[in-house]
Order: sequence, then C-alpha cells, then structure tokens
Amino acid sequence: MGNAIYLEDSYMREIEAIVESVKDGKYVVLDKTIFYPRGGGQPSDTGKLVTVSGHEFPVLFVGKFDGNISHEIEPNKDGKLASGDRVKCVLDWDKRYTFMRMHTAAHLLAATMNKDLGVLITGNQLGEDKTRFDFNTEEFDPEKFDEIVQKANELLSLDLELKIYTLPREKAMEIPGIVKLANAIPPSINELRIVEIPGIDIQADAGTHVKNLNEVGRIELLKCENKGKNNRRIYFALK
Repeated sequence: MGNAIYLEDSYMREIEAIVESVKDGKYVVLDKTIFYPRGGGQPSDTGKLVTVSGHEFPVLFVGKFDGNISHEIEPNKDGKLASGDRVKCVLDWDKRYTFMRMHTAAHLLAATMNKDLGVLITGNQLGEDKTRFDFNTEEFDPEKFDEIVQKANELLSLDLELKIYTLPREKAMEIPGIVKLANAIPPSINELRIVEIPGIDIQADAGTHVKNLNEVGRIELLKCENKGKNNRRIYFALK
C-alpha cells in the first residue's frame, strides 16, 4: 500500500510527512499521506498541511495523477512549500468520517440489491448529505427498493466488524460477486484490496470504511428515478 496510509488506517487523523515535490506552487506530492484522492465515486478528503514554522496550507482537493497522489493547496502569502519540507497533515475529520459511514452503507446496500435483484451498480457518487446509485435492471418498483433498504437496515443493526486485506488479482477474481461496480477494476492492478462484511458482502475496493456496522446508522431512501431502458437511479442518506 506504500505511501497511501488511508488504506491501512482510515481513522488516522494526523500524520507527519515530507514534501517530495511542488508544482505550480500548489500541487504537492508527499512521501506519505492520509488524504484520500478522489476515485470510485468517493470525493477526495480535505484538510490542511501545517509546516514546522506554523504556516497552514488548506488542502482543497486530492487526486491521483501518473501514479502520484497530488494535494492541491491554497497558497499562503506568508510562506511557500518546497521539496524537503516537513509538514503535518490534518484531515477534515468530520467530512472523512461521514464518507466512511456512507461508503460502508453503500457496500451493504449494493450487496443487498445484488442478492435480491441480481443487479450491478453502473454508477455511484458518494456525498456528505446523500449518495446516488445507478444500476442496470428493467424493474422499476419503488416499493421493492424500499423493502431492500429495510433489509439493509436490519443488517446494519448487527455488531459486525469489517475485514480489510489484500489478495492477488487472479485469486480475488475467483470469489463470486467480488465486483459489485461494473467495469470497476482496471486490468493493470495485480493485487486487490478486499473489504469484507463477514457473511454479507465481499468486494474489491480502495475506499475508506468504518470498522463496525454499528457505526453507520440507518439508510433512508430519498428518491427513485427511471432513467430509461435498464437504467434506474436511487438516492439515499444516513440518519
């Protein structure tokens, strides 16, 4: 997992790191990071980088480019970052924890939909207030979707610890239902990070999650939409 500390510990809120490079005065690559880069329908983390001298640089966006995790910072008129600088990474924790809860809820709901309807998620976007799922089915029955959400909520009441580990790609792809998001795994990835909710779901995933289902809360179905042939959309929130 290398420098992507968020893959190893989603609960780490602060860490010290070394600046490896700065481009255009605002795109910063660190030797390690706790900031999640946007991907897989999950927005990037935000927060700040703080220098030894106390200068703060808000982190506005994090993305992955050419294999590097790049932090877009807001420039500070009183100082600049340079290669070799030591900084403290500080997460916007409330935002991160909301996405952790929402992402775990999304896995559980996707697994329930897959089991009951046999569908795959064709598009998704996690949000702080609500999350969107697009999926491939001819059926459009809001009452059925509501029943699935209630089933998912029953599972969320269980005291279950998630398991997170890695497997070689070939071995992982032998597991039925390992991919719930259509076209989700690039062929160049040889080792897959697995997120397992024991007895309920197992998925290849590189996002951040809570440790236990009892941290998630309850799923609330907000809206169902018919987006055309074999294309349905739902919005849900946590409460």
